[in-house]
Amino acid sequence: MNKNKLLLIISVLILILGGCAKKASYSSDEEDNTLKIYTYDSFVTWGLAEHTIPAFEEKYNCKVTLESVGDAGDLLNLLVLEKDNPQADVAIGVDNTMLRRALSEKLFVEYKSETLKSIPERLHFDKTYRLTPYDYGYFAFIYDSSIVDNVPTTFGQIQDGKWKNQIVISDPRTSTPGLGLLLWSAAAFGENGFGHFWRSIKNNILTVSTSWDEAYSMFLAGEVPIVLSYSTSPAFHIEYENTTRYKAFIPIEGAFMQIEGSGIVAGTRKLSLAQKFIDFTLTKEFQQHIPTTQWMYPVNDKVTLPDSFKNIPVPEKILNSNIKSLEDRNRIEVLIDRWVEIMSK
Repeated sequence: MNKNKLLLIISVLILILGGCAKKASYSSDEEDNTLKIYTYDSFVTWGLAEHTIPAFEEKYNCKVTLESVGDAGDLLNLLVLEKDNPQADVAIGVDNTMLRRALSEKLFVEYKSETLKSIPERLHFDKTYRLTPYDYGYFAFIYDSSIVDNVPTTFGQIQDGKWKNQIVISDPRTSTPGLGLLLWSAAAFGENGFGHFWRSIKNNILTVSTSWDEAYSMFLAGEVPIVLSYSTSPAFHIEYENTTRYKAFIPIEGAFMQIEGSGIVAGTRKLSLAQKFIDFTLTKEFQQHIPTTQWMYPVNDKVTLPDSFKNIPVPEKILNSNIKSLEDRNRIEVLIDRWVEIMSK
């Protein structure tokens, strides 16, 4: 090989390697120190974002862009739609009712925050650590005590015909409370009793809303006296309206616990900054705002709850473990299909 040809080959290799190095540099983490987060609407509208995101930006000298996309069901659907070309770095709001789908779709990367050591083990709902818990609560029926005299105490009493068109719930296909009630009923009655429950309660449901916000707005507008929500919802009215008019009841058959999590979206180029954000959600600095913005319980038990939480009913029995076999057998979609069939007749 002559000298000139050898020099030409070396020059070409240098250009190729230089181009590769430049490409690797372009795709590196933290290039512009901006973190894009997808979340559900109430994270923004109820104030948790306002109280926490600026503190994170200042702490890490970064910029956070937030995109609220509806309810948590809408959030998960968007992540699935974009999974081959992810647009977000972090997602906030995927809960334990959606865990199986989130894992099967491979939407998040594993990250076990060191701060999780201080969070009670019972709240570690994802043992693969794709999702990290940040708050939790119990689904409940909220009623207007100025209208409802004989408060139901069991699921059986909720099925009574006297409650015809008196209840509003949200859709399990788009709303986490809606899906929570679906799984709650399956946990309480099993697959055999599931259909009977929904056929019995169907006429008592005035409407099925697309989101929790829509359902609760109907309730506050006086369109119905009972709404599916959370046991902690009355705390909001105590805190800001100084009224105990709205109260919660959990059927004595047992409660269903929702645990909400945040996760790092698979494909992010901001891995280090995303990990810092997950860590931040577990700190007291973040957690202290959850009770009076999300109206849920913080997972960090070092946070002092406000007085408005003092008389909130705490369930003695939790039914979540009753549905593990349903999740393992991939039965959630089957339950949703059965629910749609029952409700559409």
